[in-house]
Formats: sequence, structure tokens, C-alpha cells
Amino acid sequence: MLLRALTALLGAGLSFGSCSSTEPQPYQLVWEDDFVGAAGAAPDASNWGYDIGTDWGNAQLEWTTDRRENSALDGNGNLVITARQESFNGRNYTSARLTTAGKREFTYGRFEARIKNPIGQGIWPAFWLLGANIAEVGWPRTGEIDIMEYRGQEPTINHGSLHGPGYSAGNAITRRYTSPVPLNDDFHVFAVEWDPGEIRWYVDDQIYHLVKRGDQRGDWVFNHDFYIILNIAVGGGFVGPVGPSTTFPQQLIVDYVRVYQRPQ
Repeated sequence: MLLRALTALLGAGLSFGSCSSTEPQPYQLVWEDDFVGAAGAAPDASNWGYDIGTDWGNAQLEWTTDRRENSALDGNGNLVITARQESFNGRNYTSARLTTAGKREFTYGRFEARIKNPIGQGIWPAFWLLGANIAEVGWPRTGEIDIMEYRGQEPTINHGSLHGPGYSAGNAITRRYTSPVPLNDDFHVFAVEWDPGEIRWYVDDQIYHLVKRGDQRGDWVFNHDFYIILNIAVGGGFVGPVGPSTTFPQQLIVDYVRVYQRPQ
């Protein structure tokens, strides 16, 4: 009976070709911030909030603020995050840590930013994703995807990393990308493509790291909403102390942040 029904449908010209395709649908832009606004203005509050405080579990030396001295638009379509050497709330450095938590959160997609990095021993900029359920499950079970993580003393090297339960901090799944030019000399595009069961890392559209579900040493926790973070840390375990030749202020300049997703 079923065979006769299928034969009749096919005879009527009904095509099932789209159902048999295994090719993923192309990504489509779903959100972006191009940081258009007057020089000195705050970034769009509907997109960005601030983590205010210090340390963040990494022995960092700065106090992150929501002051315009530490994060502002430059009037030329860029967000500028500025690390400064100054006494503030018992710390000797200030900076900013901007986040889309509670405002723009996504499950899966291509996340990219066009960034010009700072430089100097002890300067630690990053563009990364953190699980939106961190308050409920904690870190690292919430999951973390580091898209651009960079030591200011190694200006040609970007680190792409995946953190989760059983593979976090010094045991994260990490790969380094060595650029033919310093990453502080001009803008470069840093991206990940996060699909169910697979995450890929890119610098200037060159893939250099791929992790598939099952490659990790613990649970795969990359199946829920994540939010975006942009920040500069000063000091901390990843970069070590501030070097004697490091000058301030140091700036992370972001031309845009974009998120693409595949059609449902």
C-alpha cells in the first residue's frame, strides 16, 4: 500500500530532491554591530553591557570599567577598548570587558570580528564566546570558545581554544595560528564557524583549527546559547607580568562584529 502511494506521488511530479541533500545551507547574516556613532560615544546599549571588576579568575591586574576612558566609539566606525596605567580601585591598570550577555545570545553560527590588536609584554586581548548558562552550571561546564586570544609579546600568533568540563584552562583544546605579518600592524578578521558537533577557527578566512564532537576529553557542552565578549586584560597567567618596555595606553580596535547563521 505504501509503495503504491509513493509511486503515485512521484508520478504526479512531486520531487523529494531537497530532502535528500546533505549539503549544509549557507550562512546568512543575522546580527552585526558596525560601531557607527560620534567620537567618544558609548557603544550601543542594546548590544553591549560591561563586566566590571578585576581578576576574573586569571590573576589579571586591571580593573575593568564602563567608563568612556576605557571603551568608546572613535567616530570612524570603530569600537576602541583602551587599557590604561593608572591607580583605580586598588589596581594599577584599567581596561574594559564588553559583553552581549542577556542582549545578543546565539546557538551555532559564524562569529567574526575585524580587529587591530595592541602589543606589549603582559597585554592580553581577546574575542570569545561564553555559555549563557554560566550562572546555573558554572565554568567550565558552561563552555567557552576563544576566537582570538593573543599575547602582546607574540604579535604574530593567535590562539584558538575550546574549554569545557575535562578540557579547560591549561588543558583546553588549543591550536596556534602563526601570521605572516604582526597582528597589531593592521586589521585582521578572526572567526569561528560553530555547527552542531563541529567548530572551526579562521584568521583572515584561513582555517587553522577544527574540533569535532568526540575529540574532547569530557562532555560536549556546545549546544546552547552563548554570548560574545571583547576585552583587554593586563597581566595574568596567560601572558605573565607587564614588561618594562610595554607602553600605555594600549588599544584593541574593533571595526565590526557579525553573526551569521544557517536557515532553520
